[in-house]
Amino acid sequence: QVQLVESGGGLVQAGGSLRLSCAASGLTFSSYGMGWFRQAPGKEREVVTAISWSGGTTYYADSVKGRCTISRDNAKNTVFLQLNSLKPEDTAVYYCAADFRGVVAGTESFYDYWGQGTQVTVSS
Repeated sequence: QVQLVESGGGLVQAGGSLRLSCAASGLTFSSYGMGWFRQAPGKEREVVTAISWSGGTTYYADSVKGRCTISRDNAKNTVFLQLNSLKPEDTAVYYCAADFRGVVAGTESFYDYWGQGTQVTVSS
């Protein structure tokens, strides 16, 4: 059974930083592309960032470019999202997702497995 478990969310002040983790089990993690998505209240889920199986290719949404770093540790089956200079508009539920194809994907329909999400709230 595939499980993706996000952690690291919480309440953060604007201008601060956070690091989210997503621990994967039940799949060959090192062959999957991984992505982080978010969904704000009343809005559709959107891609934040994605990383290929090797970590050699990454993608960042314009809204987080320059403030965000995605990384992965294939030995620990974990993908990370570092987000700096947080803004109130970063408030959302953040989800990690796994793509069997192993490549970078910005479209959620390509992802095969999803975590339950972790809430991030940025106060102004």
